[in-house]
Amino acid sequence: MKQGTHPEYHFITVKMTDGSTYQTRSTWGKEGDTLSLDIDPTVHPAWTGGSAKLLDTGGRVSKFKNKYAGLGF
Repeated sequence: MKQGTHPEYHFITVKMTDGSTYQTRSTWGKEGDTLSLDIDPTVHPAWTGGSAKLLDTGGRVSKFKNKYAGLGF
């Protein structure tokens, strides 16, 4: 393998939004650095099943509902 082409792989500490921490290996930062997360799986709606909002840009949802109203959607 060609030398000097891969970044250094080392241990860092990841701090979650609730204050808990864990150690992992990463190419981010330097050995022993702490990465503080603003969003993590404990609070992000994609993982927690939080409420999703349906944006109606230009009436597209309304047009769809009107077009297929008789099909029972």
